[in-house]
Amino acid sequence: MKKYCIHIILLIGIFQNAAVAQGLKGKVSDSESDDAIEQAEIFVLDSNLKAVTDKKGNYRLELPSGEYKVAAFYLGRQSEIKEIKIESGWKTINFTLKPLLETLDEVKAYGKKSEVFNVTRLNPVEGTLIYEAKKNEVINIDQLNGNLATNNARQVFAKVPGLNIWESDGGGLQLGIGGRGLNPNRTSNFNTRQNGYDISADPLGYPESYYTPPVESLSKIEVVRGAASLQYGSQFGGMINFLFKRAPEGDPFQFHTRNTVGSFGLLSSYNSVTGNTGDIDYFVFYQRKQGDGFRDNESFESNTLFADLNMNLTDKLYLCFEFTHMDYLAQQAGGLTDRMFEQDPTQSVRERNWFAIQWNIPAMIVDYKFNEKTKINWKTFGLVGSRKALGNLERVTQVDFPEEERNLLWDDYENFGSELRFLHRYDLFGQIQAAAIGARYFRGNTQQRQGLGPAGFEADFRFNNPSELEDLSFRYPSENIAIFAENIINVNDKLSITPGVRWEYISTNSSGYYRNSVEDLAGNIIFDTTIYESKNLDRSFLLGGIGISYKTESDLEVYSNISMNYRGINFNDLRVNNTNILVDPNLKDESGYNADLGFRGNYSDFLNFDWSLFYLAYNDRLGALLRYDDAIDGFPRIYRFRTNVGNAAIAGVESYTEMNWSKFFNPKPIHEFSTFLNAAFIRGRYADDNQESAIAGNKVELVPEVNIKTGLNYEWKNFSSTLQFTYLSEQYTEATNAERTATGVDGIIPSFHVLDLSAKYKYKFAQLEAGINNLTNNFYFTRRATGYPGPGIIPSAGRNFYVTLDLKF
Repeated sequence: MKKYCIHIILLIGIFQNAAVAQGLKGKVSDSESDDAIEQAEIFVLDSNLKAVTDKKGNYRLELPSGEYKVAAFYLGRQSEIKEIKIESGWKTINFTLKPLLETLDEVKAYGKKSEVFNVTRLNPVEGTLIYEAKKNEVINIDQLNGNLATNNARQVFAKVPGLNIWESDGGGLQLGIGGRGLNPNRTSNFNTRQNGYDISADPLGYPESYYTPPVESLSKIEVVRGAASLQYGSQFGGMINFLFKRAPEGDPFQFHTRNTVGSFGLLSSYNSVTGNTGDIDYFVFYQRKQGDGFRDNESFESNTLFADLNMNLTDKLYLCFEFTHMDYLAQQAGGLTDRMFEQDPTQSVRERNWFAIQWNIPAMIVDYKFNEKTKINWKTFGLVGSRKALGNLERVTQVDFPEEERNLLWDDYENFGSELRFLHRYDLFGQIQAAAIGARYFRGNTQQRQGLGPAGFEADFRFNNPSELEDLSFRYPSENIAIFAENIINVNDKLSITPGVRWEYISTNSSGYYRNSVEDLAGNIIFDTTIYESKNLDRSFLLGGIGISYKTESDLEVYSNISMNYRGINFNDLRVNNTNILVDPNLKDESGYNADLGFRGNYSDFLNFDWSLFYLAYNDRLGALLRYDDAIDGFPRIYRFRTNVGNAAIAGVESYTEMNWSKFFNPKPIHEFSTFLNAAFIRGRYADDNQESAIAGNKVELVPEVNIKTGLNYEWKNFSSTLQFTYLSEQYTEATNAERTATGVDGIIPSFHVLDLSAKYKYKFAQLEAGINNLTNNFYFTRRATGYPGPGIIPSAGRNFYVTLDLKF
């Protein structure tokens, strides 16, 4: 009875150790000297249960009755694994650890994290990276229930609190994630990586991600928020890292195929070959998918290819070569006004809008381990890619005549980057400490062109006058140099302090021309001039941060951190030819800081939680103000003016709680039933003393004050299913808090809710997956676009289904 009472107390947030009068106890000592080993870790494999030895090498680990595999680990010693059986009382098991004869990976190689929950957390040190005291989540893809073929972000990131997700296309071609009031547009406020290196167009000059790795190819997704700026970049959002699958140990060849059919003409085929032959392993996949989309004039086809070759050249040297190719072509139905959306959200008045992407990313990764305490990691990567958008950029109320020439925007990207990281563990104050230092160099070169393209309906990406473009031609070279360092200072076995610092140099440049032409009401050009322009913005700055973590023996942790952030204006801020937008020529960079205070942990595979408070100070925030003036012949013109709208403060609660109710009654249940609640409550306001009086005290745009994702999970043998409910309260899209405009570009995004149901069944080498998204067929939208794929409201898909057959040989 007392045990159940303790569980109830856990549910209301008061945690204490259960009084269990049985388990393991013993001593860990050195095999040669017989000296006690302090700070050795005792793990129960296939769980998160562990204990740490005291100064005399003694440990106690409370366990219910059952059979276990238990491992003892200490840095610089060979781990020892024993099989034990607990019946009643305390059982004494001693470990003697031998000197390390070969290099080991991290502790996680022996202490396997619990598979009860598909969201786990990063170790304090992973490779050459430090995550101590940082708010982070690790999404384990194999345990997900959802439409993986379309990268359904609402399901993939369901247990990451506070994320604001834009739904822009039916194929999951572009990922749009924001949070804490940050714009979700192409995840531009996160440092977006795969296998640890950048994949966005230009991480500082144009940090938008047109390429998203197929979720079917991934093993994990790492999300680090708030205080991620010191190791990855100065972004306010943090870092998202997509990790591809690796070859299974000892299997020289494995073939994996996933084929999906679904609503709106969805056809997807994912195929991979992988293998491991001793010191060499490889992984190659190709994904092809296509669909017609939820609305008229909406379709897509995409191809993604990835290959890597991993070689352990020696016991100390590891080398990896990777290459990614992605291309897609999408017809875009355009945006709607509020009135059009209310009449029929499936309609479209744009038949001639197209979007095309080509993305090529080569990468090389080198790991070298000097010894068990010191290692380096060197990543070198590049990007050769392009983005093409063809169609009508004018507001949706303007008729699109087939005989008229369309507007064509064409960007080419050529980037090179390299990061070197060094990690060293050392002893201080009787504790093992870890220091990480690193340097980064990045050079980007983007060419942007805009002019008239062909009339008609086809996806014909050719300029009519390539030598004399009607709008603009610019080149945007950028350069970034950064040096960073962090150090975990373990004060004792429970308390750690992690200070860090990052110095950064950013150079953002532009050179080229744009044309300024004015027509009268009859379409005759009455003014036409070409303006040549060159800008050079060089700046350097120092960022600092500190984190504190306190851990208990019950795997509970209180953490806090504060870290400075910085966002330099990019080339899209410097120049854009769009009749809906004007850009302030005197833009300033944005700065501020993130602070987190949280409580997280995992108790007995019954409860997994992370509850935190955050505060984001955002100075000189870039935003859009609605303005109007008298255009040619005195006709009024309403437009968005992009400028530094002022200082903003955003604060709130981000909480994730998941409970496996079956574990409450039985540590090894046949049927597993769990619930999760991901809830964020956020308040964002502009300062009352902002220079722009029109926004003083206003709500910060893109901040839904209530953001909830909750659901039920059920598992029985090889069957599992998930029912998920999503709710977001209303949010504004610009700083003046306009509720509705005639163009549909600005206004409120109304509150909405969505229900998703998914399931899968596995039998030997086959797995069948199926689901229904938007089960109640709600009509809603998550974004108002200013340009492509709008401008205007972009409706989200109605009820749709998918079926996937997964085979592995």
